[in-house]
Amino acid sequence: MKIFITGLPLEVGEDELTAVFGDFGQVKSLRIIKDRETGQSRGFGFVEMPVEEEAKEAIKRMNGGDYNGNRIKVAEAQEKPNTGGAAGGGFRRNNRTEKSY
Repeated sequence: MKIFITGLPLEVGEDELTAVFGDFGQVKSLRIIKDRETGQSRGFGFVEMPVEEEAKEAIKRMNGGDYNGNRIKVAEAQEKPNTGGAAGGGFRRNNRTEKSY
């Protein structure tokens, strides 16, 4: 089961958070999302736990709790909906022809 965590203190590292979730069971993977420019935590992340019962217990016990002075939210991660292909965005050239006078 994949778990979403938000409200993390910026100084919390992946090793520390892995140990915290490890108290509830096996942690398959953990990733704290970081800013591309600064490399600093953005205050949220994902944990993957292979045993659903352990993951649900972690969610139940940690959601709304205090973590180093921050109130965190912990919930089952929701999959992004598949929009069916590439969505616009990106660079688009101006294809208008210039008129000469």
